[in-house]
Amino acid sequence: MARVDAHRIGEERSLALHRLVAERIRAEPELVRGALARIERWLNHGTISEHYARRWQSLLLGDRDELIRVMTDPGDLGRELRQATPFAGVVDARTRWRLWRSVREGLERE
Repeated sequence: MARVDAHRIGEERSLALHRLVAERIRAEPELVRGALARIERWLNHGTISEHYARRWQSLLLGDRDELIRVMTDPGDLGRELRQATPFAGVVDARTRWRLWRSVREGLERE
């Protein structure tokens, strides 16, 4: 097995997790309301950079396809926004760990 950079594993896990969340948003659009509520709490309490909170807020209030495109974008914008995601808790721990293990094993096989 090849040793994979921990930073790369983290980025790939985050991308995979957001791809799963995107699928869930397509099936359960009400998940967006929960993310918007989290952003409101962030803004009210100043717990996260207003820049990121407002960017997410704009995406969540806008076109659903654009939201999904950005949150699953492997490029700089998607990577930047995924570092401060309003979708924590959408994926249960067991599924998340299974996904993370799968990502790590896939990278190690490369």
